[in-house]
Amino acid sequence: MEARRDVFQAIADPTRREIINLIAHQPQNLNAISANFEMSRQAISLHIKILAECGLVAIKQQGRERFCEARLEKLNEVHEWTEKYKEFWTKSFHSLRNYLDKEAKDQKKTIINQTQKKNGKSNQKGPEQGS
Repeated sequence: MEARRDVFQAIADPTRREIINLIAHQPQNLNAISANFEMSRQAISLHIKILAECGLVAIKQQGRERFCEARLEKLNEVHEWTEKYKEFWTKSFHSLRNYLDKEAKDQKKTIINQTQKKNGKSNQKGPEQGS
């Protein structure tokens, strides 16, 4: 079966993500998968068809039963794509942290300088007031 859909389209739906979670460790038949959802077996079959079209699920016939088996290696495509953005955002957050740290240090210096000036002025006024 040729993949017409991409993995991003498949995992966009929460029901399909949950189906992947259900079969990630052990293949299950359609009835077992359907029992976990409050929707028809036909609706679950459609979700599984989409997962199969993008290569995340393999369907194997065993006698009269059809078992769904997860093919998680296809999720590497998602991982690789998100890693690019993780690197970007990690760098951005580090830059933001550095900027905020610098701003906090500058603000602290400003407060210290203002306090010292204020204390210096009040010390000068103190002896004058006492005369």
